[in-house]
Amino acid sequence: MNRSAFITRLRSLTGVVASARLEPALLAVTAAALTAGGAAWLAGDEGLADFLWGLGTSAAVLPAVGWVVAALRHGRAGVDLIAVLALGGTLAVHEYLAGALIALMLATGRTLEAAAQRRASHDLRALLEHAPRSARRRTAAGVATVPLAEIAIGDLLVVGPGEVVPVDGRVDGAVACLDESVLTGESLHVERTAGDTVRSGVVNAGGAFELRATATEQDSTYAGIVRLARQAGAESAPVVRLADRYAAWFLPLTLTVAGLAWLLSGSAVRAVAVLVVATPCPLLLAAPVAIVSGISRASRLGVVMRDGGALENLGRARTLLLDKTGTLTRGCPRVLDVVAAPGWQPAEVLRLAASLDQYSPHVLAEAIVDTARARKLVLSVPSDVTEEPGRGAAGTVDGLRVSVGRFGASGARPAWTRAVDNRALLDGAAVAWLTVDGCSVGAVLLRDPLRPDAPRTLRHLRAVGIERLLMLTGDRAEPAHEVGAVVGLDDVRAGLDPAGKVAVVRAERERAVTVMVGDGVNDAPALAAADVGVAMGAHGSTASSEAADIVLTTDRVDRLADAVFIAVRARRIAVQSALGGMAMSLAVMAAAAFGVLPPAVGALLQEAIDVAVILNALRALRADQAARPALTPAAEALIHRFASEHDDLQDVLESVRGAADALSGDPGPQALAAVEKAHRLLTERLLPHEYAEEHELYPALAPALGGPEATATMSRAHTEIERLSHRIATHLQLARVGGGLSPGQLDDLRSCLYGLHTVLLLHFTQEEESYFSLAQ
Repeated sequence: MNRSAFITRLRSLTGVVASARLEPALLAVTAAALTAGGAAWLAGDEGLADFLWGLGTSAAVLPAVGWVVAALRHGRAGVDLIAVLALGGTLAVHEYLAGALIALMLATGRTLEAAAQRRASHDLRALLEHAPRSARRRTAAGVATVPLAEIAIGDLLVVGPGEVVPVDGRVDGAVACLDESVLTGESLHVERTAGDTVRSGVVNAGGAFELRATATEQDSTYAGIVRLARQAGAESAPVVRLADRYAAWFLPLTLTVAGLAWLLSGSAVRAVAVLVVATPCPLLLAAPVAIVSGISRASRLGVVMRDGGALENLGRARTLLLDKTGTLTRGCPRVLDVVAAPGWQPAEVLRLAASLDQYSPHVLAEAIVDTARARKLVLSVPSDVTEEPGRGAAGTVDGLRVSVGRFGASGARPAWTRAVDNRALLDGAAVAWLTVDGCSVGAVLLRDPLRPDAPRTLRHLRAVGIERLLMLTGDRAEPAHEVGAVVGLDDVRAGLDPAGKVAVVRAERERAVTVMVGDGVNDAPALAAADVGVAMGAHGSTASSEAADIVLTTDRVDRLADAVFIAVRARRIAVQSALGGMAMSLAVMAAAAFGVLPPAVGALLQEAIDVAVILNALRALRADQAARPALTPAAEALIHRFASEHDDLQDVLESVRGAADALSGDPGPQALAAVEKAHRLLTERLLPHEYAEEHELYPALAPALGGPEATATMSRAHTEIERLSHRIATHLQLARVGGGLSPGQLDDLRSCLYGLHTVLLLHFTQEEESYFSLAQ
């Protein structure tokens, strides 16, 4: 950041601090003056009372004039102008009580508004902190650390483990294992071989490698991201206050009525009375109260809004853009399936892989170990562990030489591995292969899964007024479109870099008020360019949070729907309060114009109007009908219990599919044994789980969901699961009587197993989306 930008930033912060001190001080002074004047009046000293009220009125004049001048400099003549005229008018005609009341209302409104509309910093501190300042350059004399500005195209650089790639370049020599999530948002590490392009800003997740610079510091990718974020933040227009929008027509109307009252009656007091009762306290007070109430409600749900303008814009938004990784998906890989070679069991494949991977920091290794522990597998302590970046880990487990990672280039691959490759391609999954004593014995498929609450969230967003939903991602088109189809998006833009995301945001802003949701450094420019930037702050980058107007502090995307619901409702209440209050003020203005109300009485009547509209505005604090039904603590506890059981039952699903696959090969004794095992697991573990859901979970959820009909579809799935399980049991009985599976049984039994596996996958997904996502 250069010196002039720093000075500008410092002045801005100084202005914010000064404002933050002025408004509470003015509120204290006006409240004290009004109270002290009231005490003097009750004591019979009217002269002292007028002096104190006049002092309170005068104290508000100078700040009010400053606020008006600031508004006029931005081309706006806001509600404060009416307040200034009313303050000046009360002093001119010696209506000091009315002036003191107006001063108090003005100070209260500005204090509330300051609390509701603090400006966001948009300084993107984390972007600058992440950027490297130097690089290690290799020359004939050795490796030397030099400032980044000295790096020239063609220089050979050394990038150590965990270091940030300093400039754009090409891999020179060894394979580079990189974490590119800063740029693409993708959590899976990628490998770049000799000659492959590497962009600055990515992190070396493997061993040291050499990089041939193809760009200077200023022309590299990461420097471009920082520039984009600064430009996008500078383009964001200042938020126009809700009160000022209504003041655009209320102000000239008030001045016209006051002028006509003076002109036709010849009495300046009547004009002042009109200005006093026209002081738009419903705008000065009610709108900020509703906005602050909405912000307060949102904060209780883990939604932090930087200012009232963010809530106002969120309540008007019609287009919502979402990043994929970490926003619609969990942002970290999970085990999708475990495949075992003939003669091996999936549980043993997972156990051996996890035992070895305990010592690996790789993101895939962590997912494998977490899954094994979740399934309560007993892991062994490995020895002689080595890890080759980009290839995987190797070591000794239970006396066996084990390796986990990529497939070796040498030797013929077993026939069963082709099915794994096909599955990985179809599911967009990464594969960790397991070899034991040099033989391939299994594979673990991993994928970044969809958040269970994502589809429900997007449905609720449409219900509260979002008309257009798009996904912007740096990921490949195939997995991106699959996610888009599952959650029901209107459009998917894949393969985007940060500049591409900003371009889409700008284009969408031309059509409607636009919200951008993301969680990574690569999303920061797009967040700053949108009308409202929303950062997934629980595990997202600091840069995205700094660039955002709203931060979700919990790792739940459904809070976004809650935030939009609250914003729409708070804004609607603010508008109702403002318009209702102004309508009452217009009626009182007419009475004042005809001389029925003197200024002091008019001010008191205006206070009554204020109380009414403020009480209405406070409705924004009430929970009302939420986007998510309220659950009892007992129901939440059941949800957590059954969600945990879903994780434990994954090996049962794998066993059912494995039995079906075995029947597709050699339908002999081994295949029959696999079916017997699958049925035993169904009987001992899965069917009791489904029975408990039907008789414990669903009745507990029914009141919150509107009755037992809400769970009827899931109950029907339970019936189908039980029917298919019974059909499999019948086949096994026939096999025992006949001494084995007959050819006439194979097709139906295989269909039952594959069908049951599909039904279970769908049923689990529906429960996790519709029910389990409701828990805190």
